[in-house]
This record gives sequence, structure tokens and C-alpha cells, in this order.
Amino acid sequence: MSTLLKFAWLSVATAVVTIGLKTWAWWMTGSVGLLSDAAESVVNLVAAVVALIAITVAERPADADHQYGHSKAEYFSAVVEGAMIFLAAAVILYTGVERLINPAPLESLGLGMAISVVAAVLNGVVGALLVRAGIRHRSPTLKADGKHLLTDVITSVGVVVGVALVWLTGWEVLDPLVAIAVGLNILVVGYRLVVQSGMGLMDATLPEEDNAVIEEILERHRVGDRVDFHELRTRESGRWRFVEFHALVPGDWSVDRGHDLVERVEQEIHAALPHTHITTHLEPIEDDRAYNDVYL
Repeated sequence: MSTLLKFAWLSVATAVVTIGLKTWAWWMTGSVGLLSDAAESVVNLVAAVVALIAITVAERPADADHQYGHSKAEYFSAVVEGAMIFLAAAVILYTGVERLINPAPLESLGLGMAISVVAAVLNGVVGALLVRAGIRHRSPTLKADGKHLLTDVITSVGVVVGVALVWLTGWEVLDPLVAIAVGLNILVVGYRLVVQSGMGLMDATLPEEDNAVIEEILERHRVGDRVDFHELRTRESGRWRFVEFHALVPGDWSVDRGHDLVERVEQEIHAALPHTHITTHLEPIEDDRAYNDVYL
């Protein structure tokens, strides 16, 4: 089993445990704030399962029908997770408004808060691990899943604070208000997640720092009016980077000499930016046709 799949299974297991803990806390107290927290953990579980499937698909090697691989499957996972967040927010907002209209007493708040804190700590630890692994392995699915868990921690903290205030003040109206605030907060999170995933599906360019690294490498190999590079284009797909550029060299160079130059440049890019596919095109620098490329 790959490292990414191990982290995906960890996310699934964490979601199952936190659902159990938060449902217990809600059952003990009757708090819609704690119920909203449990509802978000159900979303976490669905998202974790989708992430597991997406990573499994993304790790398949390229084939005749998918010659660039299957890495974009990870973006679909993040989009589904964003959609699930919207669904959870709708349920939470409905529950909060309903409790505002029909108040109900709360019970065993101390125990309920303690259980919720345990679940929040578990989510925080696993969420941080997933984000770190997602960055290290360039996996948008793990990063999205980890950020969702960390958002869940913020949600849990807000809910616990709200329930504590109800416990201390007796103002039970605070409970549904906290639930509504939780729903609005995760709506924002879901929106950001969908937007980020959409950028990947739309073949957005690499981050500015990655493009700067590539430009620096190309600059080191430029030689006056004899060697140049242009038509640089980049994109990312899941954990993979894709880089294209044209190398302009004197027309009287041999194919071997031009190829050696391109190989050196590619090796430096690979060393600086792992998981990169590079496509190059060699052109004579004196030929006007080398400058007439048009991309629609």
C-alpha cells in the first residue's frame, strides 16, 4: 500500500471515531451545536472515502486512454468534498433555525463538552498530518482533507465555547446561534475548496515560486544571441507538474549538441522540481518561423 493510501485510510478511521464521539456528545446533551459538529464529521467520512477512491485512481499509471496519467482524479475528490460541505452547512443552518423557533433544554453539558474536546484534538492531530503529507507528496486530495479536518477543529472549538456559555449563563438561545455560525463558517470553507479544485481542473499555471525556479534555470543557460528559450508554459495536475518550452540554438549546431543542452536543462529542472513532466522543442535561433507560434 502506498504512503498516500495509508494517509487516506487514516482519514477514514479518524472520521469514524469522531462521528462516534460527537454523536455521543449530542445524545448526552441535546445540543444542536454539538449536533452540527457531528454532522460535519459525517461529511468528513464521506469526503475521506471519496479521497481514498480518488487517490487509488490517481495512482494508476498512464494507459492508452489516459496518456497523461490519472492524477486529475484528485481534483474531483476535492470538488465532491466541497459539495458535501455545502450540504452539511444546509443541514446545520436548518437545525439551528428550527431550534431557535422551538427551544429545548440542554443536559449533561460538562460531559458533552469533554467528549467534543477529545474529538477536536484527534481531528487536529490527524488534520495536521494530512496537510503536511499533502504538501510533501503534492497531493491536493490529502491537503483538502487535512484542511477540512482543521476547519472541523475550529468548528468544535466554537461549539464548545458556545455550549460552555450556555452552561455558565443559562442562555439556551446561544446554542442554536452557535450552530448557525458554524454553518455559515463551513459554507465559506466549502466555497474556497471548490474554487481551488476548479483551478486545477482548468490547468492553471504552476505557483509563482515554481515558475521562478524554472525561469532561473533557463536564464543560466542563455548565451547572448546564440542560445535562448521561449514559449514557456506550465500547469499542474494533482501531484504532477507539466512544463513546456522551446530551446533556440544556432542552426549550424548538430542535433547531438542541441540535445545535450536540452538534457542538461531538463535535469536541473527535475532536480529542483520533482514529479515534473517536461516537453521541449528545439528550434534554430535564426529562423523567423521559430517566433510565429500562436496559442489560442
